Amino acid sequence: MSLRTLHAVTGRLSLRPPQAESLERLKRMLDAAPKMLRHEDRDVAVLLSTLKAEFPTLEDFEREFPSLCFALATGVGKTRLMGAFIAYLHLAHGINNFFVLAPNLTIYNKLITDFTPNTPKYVFKGIGEFAINAPRVITGDNYEQQNITGGELYGEIRINIFNISKINSEVRGGKEPRIKRMREVLGESYFNHLANLPDLVLLMDESHRYRAQAGMRAINELNPLFGLEVTATPFVESSRGPVPFKNVVMDYPLARAIEDGFVKEPAVVTQRNFDAKSHSPEEIEKTKLEDGVRLHETTKVELLTYARENGVKPVKPFMLVIARDTTHAGQLRALLESVAFYEGRYSGKVIQVDSSRTGAAEEEMVTRLLAVESVDEPTEIVIHVNMLKEGWDVTNLYTIVPLRAANARTLIEQSIGRGLRLPYGKRTGVAVVDRLNIVAHDKFQEIIDEANRGDSPIRLQRVILDAPSADDNKVSVRVAPGAAVRLGLTETPGVGGFQASSTDEPAASATLAPVFSTEVEKQAARVVLDVIGRYEVKREQVPTSRALLDEAVQQEILTEVSERLKPMQAGLLDGADTSTPALDLVAVVSKTTEILIDQTIDIPRIAVVPSGEVTTGFHPFTLDLSQLNLQPGQREIVGQMLRTNEQFTLAAEIGLKERRPEDYIVHALVDFDDIDYFTHSGLLYDLAGQMVQHLRGYLSEEEAIEVLDRDRRLIAREIHAQMINHFWEEATEYQVQVSRGFTELKPCNYTAAAGQAPHNYRETVTETGRIKQMLFDGFSRCLYPLQKFDSDTERRFAVLLERDALKWFRPAKGQFQIYYQLGTEQPEYIPDFVAETDSTVFMIETKARGDIDTTEVQAKASSATQWCRHASDYATGVGAKPWKYLLIPHDDVVESRRLSDFLRFECTA
Repeated sequence: MSLRTLHAVTGRLSLRPPQAESLERLKRMLDAAPKMLRHEDRDVAVLLSTLKAEFPTLEDFEREFPSLCFALATGVGKTRLMGAFIAYLHLAHGINNFFVLAPNLTIYNKLITDFTPNTPKYVFKGIGEFAINAPRVITGDNYEQQNITGGELYGEIRINIFNISKINSEVRGGKEPRIKRMREVLGESYFNHLANLPDLVLLMDESHRYRAQAGMRAINELNPLFGLEVTATPFVESSRGPVPFKNVVMDYPLARAIEDGFVKEPAVVTQRNFDAKSHSPEEIEKTKLEDGVRLHETTKVELLTYARENGVKPVKPFMLVIARDTTHAGQLRALLESVAFYEGRYSGKVIQVDSSRTGAAEEEMVTRLLAVESVDEPTEIVIHVNMLKEGWDVTNLYTIVPLRAANARTLIEQSIGRGLRLPYGKRTGVAVVDRLNIVAHDKFQEIIDEANRGDSPIRLQRVILDAPSADDNKVSVRVAPGAAVRLGLTETPGVGGFQASSTDEPAASATLAPVFSTEVEKQAARVVLDVIGRYEVKREQVPTSRALLDEAVQQEILTEVSERLKPMQAGLLDGADTSTPALDLVAVVSKTTEILIDQTIDIPRIAVVPSGEVTTGFHPFTLDLSQLNLQPGQREIVGQMLRTNEQFTLAAEIGLKERRPEDYIVHALVDFDDIDYFTHSGLLYDLAGQMVQHLRGYLSEEEAIEVLDRDRRLIAREIHAQMINHFWEEATEYQVQVSRGFTELKPCNYTAAAGQAPHNYRETVTETGRIKQMLFDGFSRCLYPLQKFDSDTERRFAVLLERDALKWFRPAKGQFQIYYQLGTEQPEYIPDFVAETDSTVFMIETKARGDIDTTEVQAKASSATQWCRHASDYATGVGAKPWKYLLIPHDDVVESRRLSDFLRFECTA
């Protein structure tokens, strides 16, 4: 039960590998020490001894109750992990009461939001049981208004969220915290009510922040079943340096998170040949700010270009400046918004985040800070002193300028923590989009040396070899079409020797013996299939596969097969070898043809060929330059990746001076393969002129030329990314050519885990994140014995097709040869499904609802719809079934619907 629940929670919440491993370790902990789930007969010392044998890194609970720490690097997802802990403990062990502790007001408010249904980062999204019976969130602000009697009868889940800093303020001078004071309604304090619960579990967020505080000592009196701590820094600072936790059972440090690609790559940045000793502190500070802005503006353009090139949401980056104190922060804000700093271009785009803000100013500060990820919010620079250590989760921080005195290790640990999260949830492969820049001219070498230390949080990595896993070894599986299996020409494919999955209702195809059993018959059948393949191109004679049964065509096939077999099998046809019965070649030809027709869906080969002159170009348009604000700077900026030590620069080009400003851009644009200077020169100079005018709007002529010289290729990439959306292609006319009335089904090639049995397609997949590693069987109407799905939505749609379609399959690459226009590229489109019913052949795509309106999905749909229209036109002329294209939102795929219910999603040309 608990293993199934573990897999269910892991899959439904789409846990990342380190989160899934943490949840698995919680299961191991409870399996090894089940007495942790009850107070009776609990001996904390015995539990510690038991768990120390299970977890070598565990030395002590460090509390009066069992408490285990899960150390996960910032950006990996500790809040989601706490949600997974709660879901698992409730579903697997019936635990209903949880006490979640936050270290400060910021994280306290964030946790309340993340545990509240219908919020963007709701931690239980995907847990069906919680959709029906959502946990009740009780907070340090509303617990006195809660009716907490009676809910136990209905198994209500209660999540109590409290702020330890508030409790700390209440216990000063030896006072009792408010939560421990008498409540008349209950006749006891809320604290005592919680302490008396038999199933209270304590979860501590950022537990390194309050290990030895007075409030924590009060929390000890809650006497929970056990505590689960999460933190990115499993140690406490002392006068002797960091003191590591003794209760760590899971350690996933920053080095592994960076290497595994879950967070950005941090890099330290300086100027080439910068000598801090020759500059005053004020000069160093101003230089770092100016270079930070240069990096910020370059990153802004790179992010915008990436979004346009890849059809994804734009990301607005911002720069974080770390000030010494509130006075310093105020001075920095005044400088950054002044006319003296880049002519006041950042006026109104800077917010100061520190304790000096009160009243309406504080409210405005918080509002702007929480909206800093929005492209509509103007903030581009955030100045803070010491309020953003934890709990402020943003994905668009790309440049950090630390101006507070600190050693290199502190700079690394405190600076990068807030900027590691990836805006797209994963690495893009584009260095600038995946990189976090720390501008540290005066600490550059010191930070490099610190990052290269053996115990650096960047490079430190602990390797623990686990037992070999079945998923470690992969094999390539070639799956032949069902016709070949049915004829006995290939065995039902296996992976590393697996057997077919068991099912209460075996697939019909699995129960039928192969038609041909002797090698003589199989050899003849192979030749028949080869000969039939030559009839694909004889469209006039064989417009559909069913025309292969025409008597004249059958005779032609028989004659050619007989001629091919004679030299290979002397005496085979006349039974000269008395030990082998004579081959009934007529029967072999007839039966092979019938099975081939039964096990295929006719797919015509269609090509839309332009006739006459074909021309291409780009429509004129106005550039969107609202997010482009490149800054001049003659200094060469040098950066170095902290993990790999790879260097990068932000420097001028070779310095060739162009005759006019527009030439810098045009000469870079013509390097793109799809731009022809003689055809597009007018448009190129128009676009370049728009860019030059934009630069002149906020720079002097000298500064504009400096930016054009240094950033010409960056500017060209941004312009080209916008040009792609205005590309056109025209021909005098187009001709639709149908070269084949049907085409042979191609074999499918899959990669799967060795030694694993395929899953029956009706089997509920609990680990949906692993579905791409699985193969499925048990089909009766699929034209392949095995299929692979990219999502559980596709598997569930296969269940519908098995019920409502005559036959169906998932096409292999190259089966249709449909291509769609994406900018200047023409990738191949491979639909999810093809299904035939009594009246229609459907080409089907299932897509996440939020992706349906994207440029790429609509381009695919347009090409597929045109193909289906041409296929239907051809079908009308040969008496075949028409084609329709369906684009179905994923959340509409439920088994209660029939295939006909999806006709409302038909796309028409």
